[in-house]
Parts: sequence; structure tokens; C-alpha cells
Amino acid sequence: MSPMTDIVFTFNGAQISARSGQSLAAALTEADLRQFRNTVSGAQRGMFCGMGVCQDCLVTVDGIPNRRACMTLPVTGMAVSGQIALPDLGQIQAPAAAHPARTIAPDVLIIGAGAAGLSAAIAARRAGASVTVLDERKIAGGQYYKQPASGSALDAQQADGAALVAQAEASGAELICGAEIWGAFDGLLFLADIDGAALIAQPKTAIVATGAYERPLMVPGWTLPGVMTTGAAQTLWRSYRTLAGKRIAVCGSGPLNLQVALELSRGGAEIVLIAEKAAPPWSRPAAALSLLLANPTLSWEGIAMLRELRARNVQVEYRTQLVQVEQRASALNATFRRAGEEPFSVLADALCMNGGFEPQNEILRLLGADMRYDAAVGHLRCARSGLLETSVPNLYAIGDCAGLGGAPAARAEGRIAGRAAAAAAGHSGMEGSIRDQRELHHHRRFQARLWKLYDITPGVHADLPDETMICRCEEVTLGRLREGLMEQPGHAGTLKRSTRVGMGRCQGRYCGPVAARIVSAATGKPIEDLSFFAPRVPIKPVCISAILAAQDALDARP
Repeated sequence: MSPMTDIVFTFNGAQISARSGQSLAAALTEADLRQFRNTVSGAQRGMFCGMGVCQDCLVTVDGIPNRRACMTLPVTGMAVSGQIALPDLGQIQAPAAAHPARTIAPDVLIIGAGAAGLSAAIAARRAGASVTVLDERKIAGGQYYKQPASGSALDAQQADGAALVAQAEASGAELICGAEIWGAFDGLLFLADIDGAALIAQPKTAIVATGAYERPLMVPGWTLPGVMTTGAAQTLWRSYRTLAGKRIAVCGSGPLNLQVALELSRGGAEIVLIAEKAAPPWSRPAAALSLLLANPTLSWEGIAMLRELRARNVQVEYRTQLVQVEQRASALNATFRRAGEEPFSVLADALCMNGGFEPQNEILRLLGADMRYDAAVGHLRCARSGLLETSVPNLYAIGDCAGLGGAPAARAEGRIAGRAAAAAAGHSGMEGSIRDQRELHHHRRFQARLWKLYDITPGVHADLPDETMICRCEEVTLGRLREGLMEQPGHAGTLKRSTRVGMGRCQGRYCGPVAARIVSAATGKPIEDLSFFAPRVPIKPVCISAILAAQDALDARP
């Protein structure tokens, strides 16, 4: 980490230094400040997802509330304060009026500038289509490549991402970062907000490549400041060269936990524990050998990670699950249980968790794309043709937003869908699709075998205590959901009306899947698309001024 700082702002009156490109959340974390806001009940909250999904790192910036610290860049002189739950509305500064709306109508609109979206942009441009790529983050690259805000690439993965971004820019595709899609309507009409300015997009074809977000481990204390997703800790380090803490514990299941723990250890953090829910791979030699044969290169990379972790004296405790988290002075006391053994605890500054992934499929569901529930991974998968077109004509879905598949598969899907969307828009150039289909099959086979070694099936909540928080936005506990089931047991929607679960700013992205599973268990009905909360506009919080600017522009169209 560079000691050079060139930005100075205040947080609750105290002076804070930040490096160029560093987010507010990263700068505050580096200053050992993790408590960003208070809830209605007085509970403290901080950064959790690190990617703008959970809406829990809200702060007030220069008098304007509801700014996400993980998505906001500080500037010198900025006055930031922790956000209170019920501020005096008369004291709140009104945001600036929205700028006039911009309207675009490219051949291909791509939503998401990660591995899948950038690959699709390059392929569509090579086929001759006009392409615009929208991404809500300030820097393209997505969650897999996590480009650094400033400075050189940390490793080959970031360098590959930088090369992909450069190829997309050189292709002639328009990349618009900081564009947050909040509305999607029939006829492929998309509405976005860019720093208060409205954007209206009505392309000939659209490709959704919005990726996924991490599934948390819902146990007592999982909403405490300092508890975050594994990906959030990785973003702090890879994007901003900020460690989530000096002592870090990692838990859940999957190779991302191993990768991030190793990266943070190399960065100088002490990894006090890696708790892996699944059994060790050597206890299942047939599954391990099958994975090795599917992709020897990636398999040996995983083995090398385990060896280096061992050399760094980092423990990987298998068959071990998180039980609860408590605040102990300035540290977190995390309690774990190994299968068949008594619980044990570790102290850490930060606790990172990853219990699987949930696709960011709100746009797809809003537009009516067919979905099916995949019980093996516990989430919805989008139904797609061989060319990755959804049930909605001219709407394509690629990457993890359509169901867990991994970055290599996402890139192959991007190339296939990019060519197909360009062809649907009237351009030729399907060369290479057969090769990409073969590569995609290879990557999907590896992913299927990989997840047989891990355990990302959704957690069972039957044994959790009533005080376990399920909806972190509205502070709805498991006990309240159980009461709601007795009152109105039929559907997640009725449970929502009865308890307010899912009515908060994140719109049920974390509690919604849990509510669907709880209702399914209580009624015996299988989970399907309609088991989940219905997506609604706006799908992300947005200033009313931006909505009005978009409406004025739409009304003015001939």
C-alpha cells in the first residue's frame, strides 16, 4: 500500500486521508472505522457486500443522505457523516436537479462490464454492430477482474482484465461506467442514472451480464460492522489496496475463500482461520480426480494455493461452520463448530463469509425471461437457447446472472451472445461460435465437478434461534418470520406483507431467497420463479429527480 495520500475529507468531524481512486468505504476501513450508520433500532452497520447491493454502508455526504460508501469516491473538503435512521427532513439538503436525459439506440446494449459483458462487446463490434456497455461501477472489469483504482496490476488476473477492458475500448464499443440501471420495460427499454443524469436506452438487442452477488451465512451477529462478504474484502484489497483488518477470519465454502485468504495473507493480514463447510478434497478422491482430469491447470492452481496457505501457517478447518458472531470491544468474536465437536471461537477485526452466490437477475425477471430453480446451487437459472437468447426475443443473458458458471465460461458465453445479438440486429459474422461452444462445454463440465467438492447448498434455518436477523434492511428476525408463517403461510409475498421482510432498500436480494425456502419448507410446495418476491421498478434506489427527467424525455419523444 502506498503511503501517499492526496485527498482529505472529514468523517463525523474527524479528518480522514484517502488515496486517489479509493472509495469512501476503503478509506474509512483503512482508518479503522467500520461503523457507517445506525438502524431504526439503534444497531450499527458498516460495509457488507462492497458492490452496492446490500445498501448497508449508507452515509451522508455534504448534507445529502443515502450515499453508498462502497460506491462513492471522496474529494478533498467533502464532509461525510454516519447516517442516522430517521433524520430531520427539514435539515436535509436537496440533491441538485437532474441534467437533461440522453437517449441512445445502439444495435447491441450490454448491461455489465465484467468478463461476460466485455467479451460480448468485442465480439459484437467485430461483427459490425454498434455497441454500448453500461456498468454501475466507476471502473470496468467486473467482480472477477476487480481492476485497481490506481497503480499497476496486482497479478496476472488483473492484468488479463486490463487487457480485456483495453480490447473492448479499442473495438469501438462505448463504455459508460457509473450508469445504474433502475428500470427495464417491455420493448427493451432501459432507464439508468449517471451521477444524477438520466439515460434512456432502447436498443435493437440487449445482453444482460450483471453477474452475481454472494450469499451470506445468516447466523446471530452476521449484520455487525466488520462482518462482510469474502468478495467485499477482496474488493478492498484488489481495487484499493486496503486490508479489511489486521486479523481476518474467512468462512463458508468454495475456492474464492481460499484465494482471498491467500491474497490478504500476502498483503500482510493475519488469517486466523479458514472455516470450510465441506469435507477435505482428499476424503473424496474420485471427485478430486474427476476435477483434475476436467482441467489440470486450474486444479493444480488450487493445489498450489493450499500449499502456500499451509506454508504461511494458515489453518483450513474442514467440516466447520460459523455458529454466531459477537462484538468484543473493538474485535469480533466468531464462534465455529466442527462436525461432531464442541464449539470454539476466534477473535478477528473482520469476518469474511461466502455461502454461495445469487444471480443478479432482476432485469431478466422484470422483462419476463423464463427461469427455473436449480436445487443443487440454490438459485434460479435463466432458460436460454444455444445462442444464449432468453424466452424474450432479442434479449440475451450471459455469465453468472443466468446461473453460476464462472469467469472462463462467462467469456465464452459473451463471445457467443455478442455475435448472435449482432446477427439479430442485422449484421453477419458468426465465425468461431462452434469453437466457443466447445470451450463453453469444457468450462461448464469443470464447474459442475468443482462444486461437487464444495457445499454451497442454501443453509437450513430450522435450528437457528429466533433472534437471527434475516432481513437486514427492515430488521426482521427469523422469529418474526415464523410468526408471519402462522398468520399467512401461503407465499413469500404474503409473508412480506405480514412482516415487512424484503421491503428495504436492497429489495429482498438477501432475505428473499430465504423467505422462499422457508415458505417452501412450511407448505411443501417446490420452489420456482414465482416463489420469490416479484422484482419492481426502480430495481435500485434512485433520486426522484432522475425518474422525472427520464419521464420528461420519454413524454417529449414523437
